[in-house]
Amino acid sequence: MTVSTPLPLPTTPLPATTFESPAVPRPLTTSAAPGAAGPVPLWPASARPLPSGGVAVGGVPLAEVADRFGTPAYVLDEDEVRARARAWRAALPGARIAYAGKAFLCRAMVRRIDEEGLDLDVCSAGELDLAVHAGFPAERIVLHGNAKSPDELRAALRLGVGRIVLDSAGEIARLAALVPAGTRQRVLIRVVPGVAAGAHAAVRTGVEGQKFGLPIAGGEAEDAVARVLGQPRLELVGLHCHLGSQITSTDPYAVAVRKLVELLARLRDRYGVTLPELDLGGGFGIAYRPGDPAMDPAAYADRVTTELALRCAHADLPVPRLTVEPGRWIAGPAGVALYRVLAVKTTAGRTFAAVDGGMSDNPRPALYGARYTVRLANRSSSAADRAVTVVGRHCEAGDVLAEDVPLPADLRPGDLLAVPAAGAYHLSMASAYNQVGRPPVAAVSGGRARLVVRRETSEDLRSRDVGE
Repeated sequence: MTVSTPLPLPTTPLPATTFESPAVPRPLTTSAAPGAAGPVPLWPASARPLPSGGVAVGGVPLAEVADRFGTPAYVLDEDEVRARARAWRAALPGARIAYAGKAFLCRAMVRRIDEEGLDLDVCSAGELDLAVHAGFPAERIVLHGNAKSPDELRAALRLGVGRIVLDSAGEIARLAALVPAGTRQRVLIRVVPGVAAGAHAAVRTGVEGQKFGLPIAGGEAEDAVARVLGQPRLELVGLHCHLGSQITSTDPYAVAVRKLVELLARLRDRYGVTLPELDLGGGFGIAYRPGDPAMDPAAYADRVTTELALRCAHADLPVPRLTVEPGRWIAGPAGVALYRVLAVKTTAGRTFAAVDGGMSDNPRPALYGARYTVRLANRSSSAADRAVTVVGRHCEAGDVLAEDVPLPADLRPGDLLAVPAAGAYHLSMASAYNQVGRPPVAAVSGGRARLVVRRETSEDLRSRDVGE
């Protein structure tokens, strides 16, 4: 496997402000979050401008990554992954930190998470299989899912998954029937606290009327607890909830803590059981564009642990061990997506830059109206910026990656564009639409780059077609 040669790069991060002189390489921007102690990073901490006007991440020029591995491609800064995992461990040293694998998962990522001492949250047999084959200890895995198949439950039991989150009343008896005689499976019950949080209606999972969990309102959650307690092969160790995604305020979590502790007190009074664990899920927001807020682990830890201790003291309950599930927050800012410009045109007063990727490698703009930052990453330009809409190659008018972003007026075919905050929910949600293979992932660290996920080829796609 080839590696890149480290280049002499500036040793200080790029400033948060924008240079006025167009002859100076454009800096990597940061996002000043309202109320935050400092700027919120859009790029990995290792990102540096190059004298050529390009950008390096992890000591590797992005243009070099594009030349070696082709485009579109994802770049993953492994040191950024480690630093972000450590930020949560430092903020909540007594808690269980479970990386939410649905954000981005590959064997290299599994190993970094394991090395940093985090647990792992999976929500399918495929994610579980990948994790176990990468050597992750099954007892530190939490299995989620609102529609787990019997085969998935059997696999979890066979492999010794540490905790299974029960999502419906019917799943309780189904799982209990599969647990081998003489053993017990630790479980949590996913409850719906009735707290609305999240950047889009499609990802607000803490409220009634959506597919996940058992509502506290109406007594469904309490009834599920009674059912689990009646199953001798299931060991109920706690409650679980997940409020949504891209949450940047601690307020919804504090409200959820209050409602969950009230439920814990009712369970003690009604069933005589004191549950030792409380999993508050994840959903921690990151910055995608300048000005976006982001969740701060230290602020979250202070608010949630204080609220939890206070509510438990009022209810005369021991403080349960907390679990949180950061996924996007760890993987997102560690990733950069690279695209090659194929065409530039102006029509009806709008300028479009068509690139060699699109909604097959990032469906979030089409699904949620997500907005991104884009930067020219292969050269400097003295041209003034103009509003450019970066579009993909797919046969959909909605295949838009970034709308009206400032890019140099001399943008041309062959230029390299870099999109920060691309480490989460890109590859994991990618498809083969139009028979376009999914991009590779190149991990960078210390001036070296290596391939950790190869590009999906036409041969890969044909191999699934068994013919007539």
